[in-house]
Amino acid sequence: MASKPPAYTSSDSVSRSKTSRDEMRSLADEMLRASLTRGAASPASSVTSTPPSYRRSATPAFPPSARAPNPADSLVLNRERIPGAFRPPIVGSASITRDSITRDSITRDSIIRDSKSSSVSNASTSLSTSTVSAADAKARIRHLQREMERAKADVPQRATGGLFKAACSTDLLFLIDTTGSMYSYINAAKEQVKSIVADIKKSFLNESEVRVAVVSYKDHGDHPNIEFLDFTSSTDQVFEFLGRLDATGGADAPEDVLGGLYQALNVSWKQQTRCVIHIADAPPHGAGVLHDFAESSDNYPHPGSEPHGLTYEPLLKQLIQFNVNYALLRVNSSTDRMALAFAQVYAESNADAQLLPSNIYSSQVNGMYSKDRSGVWSSTSNTHTNVQFEEIELGTTYSQLRHLVVRTVTASVSRTAGRMSLALSTVPKPSATGGKGRGMASDLTAIREDEGSGGSGGSAKESYLEKGPPQWDTPGWLDETLEVEGFCPDMVVQSANSLNEMMNADENIKLSVTQLTIHARSKPFAQGSVRLASYARTAASTSKFVVKSFKDDSKMLAHVAEDMRIQALCKAFALEFNGLLNIEPPIDFIMTTCLQTKAKVGSEGGCLSIEPFIDGEYIKYNNNSMFVKEDSPDDPDPFNQIAQAFSHFTFERSWGHFLVNDLQGVGHLLTDPSIQTLDHERFKLAETNLYEEGFKFFFVAHDCNSFCHKLELKSNREMVVSGSYEFRERWPTIEPTVCCSNKLCRRIVRLAGTHESEKFPGYHWCSECWPQLQSSMVRWICMAPGPNHEYDMSKFFYESQGQLAPRRCPEHVEKDKSVSSAAVVGGSLWSRMKAGGPKRTISGRSW
Repeated sequence: MASKPPAYTSSDSVSRSKTSRDEMRSLADEMLRASLTRGAASPASSVTSTPPSYRRSATPAFPPSARAPNPADSLVLNRERIPGAFRPPIVGSASITRDSITRDSITRDSIIRDSKSSSVSNASTSLSTSTVSAADAKARIRHLQREMERAKADVPQRATGGLFKAACSTDLLFLIDTTGSMYSYINAAKEQVKSIVADIKKSFLNESEVRVAVVSYKDHGDHPNIEFLDFTSSTDQVFEFLGRLDATGGADAPEDVLGGLYQALNVSWKQQTRCVIHIADAPPHGAGVLHDFAESSDNYPHPGSEPHGLTYEPLLKQLIQFNVNYALLRVNSSTDRMALAFAQVYAESNADAQLLPSNIYSSQVNGMYSKDRSGVWSSTSNTHTNVQFEEIELGTTYSQLRHLVVRTVTASVSRTAGRMSLALSTVPKPSATGGKGRGMASDLTAIREDEGSGGSGGSAKESYLEKGPPQWDTPGWLDETLEVEGFCPDMVVQSANSLNEMMNADENIKLSVTQLTIHARSKPFAQGSVRLASYARTAASTSKFVVKSFKDDSKMLAHVAEDMRIQALCKAFALEFNGLLNIEPPIDFIMTTCLQTKAKVGSEGGCLSIEPFIDGEYIKYNNNSMFVKEDSPDDPDPFNQIAQAFSHFTFERSWGHFLVNDLQGVGHLLTDPSIQTLDHERFKLAETNLYEEGFKFFFVAHDCNSFCHKLELKSNREMVVSGSYEFRERWPTIEPTVCCSNKLCRRIVRLAGTHESEKFPGYHWCSECWPQLQSSMVRWICMAPGPNHEYDMSKFFYESQGQLAPRRCPEHVEKDKSVSSAAVVGGSLWSRMKAGGPKRTISGRSW
């Protein structure tokens, strides 16, 4: 590890003659350098209009963008070069703080405080007093790449094949009241059952295995009271069974619904998606609890007084344990109280529950049970049960039965897919109850990385989370100072082939080294199963950030770097998408910077990430398991269709090699996307990458909208079935869009709407970062030998480039001699990473 600076005793006035040249050099040799891994913008070139033949290969070769030659095709996003000598500020353009008047008044401690804007002791400031040479930075990036290769080699190949089929294969049970008034509904179920099964199979690319069971119930005085057909894949058997049922019986107003539910629990449930379709025009027994009839209309008015002694709550809780989705097809208002009681049991188990607005009790359920399924930063609970109770209007429109059942199954499949992932074990999990059909015959686990356990098994309990709103401007509220260094995406040039190059190989998603001082809240405000999220700010910025840290040491910097590269690729897709559609505001992804901390007093260095904090109403647009946000006809979300079209665009633009989904965020600013890949070695560390199965989940749920048509996208779900794809052959020149030059921001903005400064030529700033560039300007004294002189320096500018502010003016700053020399090993993070573990072998190479 890099050695820390020697113990130092400061004084009110220290002459530079009393300080050794070597000590001053360690403080002054911090200059603005060119970005470490940038490449020159390649000129736009003429490309063929005929795409290559579609091939699914392990190493994809992407076609160049089919564009006409145009100078705008080579668009510099951030030149990030050494600016010229700093010019004196224009009057009125900046607030200049005279940090020091004479050189004799500068002490070593004051230099450290100025450069860090913090009061961290000398013992914990080694990162702030060290400099990273260009060669050292390149060596660190190469080492990170090797760490990622090792991490990927340690991850076994995840066998996601068959996940889609397992999720969409369905057990569908019809629970039907077969007393006298239900003849028309029994007949409708019989006549439509074959088309219902056919529609389900077609909806899921004909990969779904559908089994149907029927439970018929009457009342206690009827014989037989309960009849049932166990699950079968033969629709002929179901047709015949329904045809044999007689719509007779029923004495008092309520019926033996609970007896029917008990029988439903004792059929041979097997498939991962499980649905009960309940068709009834009368409630169960239980006056005042399950219906609103007078007690005189109920032969068994008290709960548990029926001959079988059943009560509704234990029955429904067992259905929830078996992951059974419940759809009540409402015929009339007599079942409203039953629907309320059933929905509350589901809701109290953290399942989704929804009653019809026409149900007089709907206000007691709808919106009353907050699920908090996922927040902007991380989920606070994993107690959410991925099943649902839904009341659906059937009335007397028997012809709608088919549509309602297929819709219910589709929603249930989406929830099942959200619960399932790849097989982690070849040993089947034991049955939950040991009874017939009672267990989940699944060895699949949850997809969501951050849908945590609410603290169980983690290092922080939910009760210790920050409950109140953030106090950004309260002095001392951000009570923890972290000295960090790490990596961030280097979005330098967007040319005609930039996106193609990034898709071709991970190493083409360029990175640069960054050093930061972060002031964070020690108490997290959100957590998932893996990470904690805390409010934060950086030393030289007024922007708001979120710091995410891992609960344990099982995750390495390579895992955060994988997420960071995914977001960088998503932003590259978004740059082109925005240019093609010229939408406003543009779709954008917040950027993640992966870091490692050293100077958190009393603790060891850890892996973390920082990203911009976005405040507002969080919206989920789609996920990697078939969920798609449904727009209200009365209040459509205009951005929803843009988000869905963007996911489709990424598949089309990559010629079927990538698909970006799991789109979520606030407005047009999105965070934590997933990426599905054709190549199983790309983004292998991302647990949300379901490969080709992820493509299927998307296209099953996606309906092309006006933006898809405007982009002339050709791929569709039928092509997923056939395996023969057709893609758009030519893409027009994009409109100029750039990223903010602040590496921690990188917000996408229109070129015409960016801010530029004469002091920093070639840099573009968004509206939030631009004023900070000016307001952070200070006047420092140059520490180079020679006459006493001052220079103007923007603290924010250097922090935005991941660099430490120099202590010499641009005229006297020392050149980085390592730029063209062999890489030199050095720096605390590099040393820690290099010494972090034993040598290991990958593909015959020893590291």
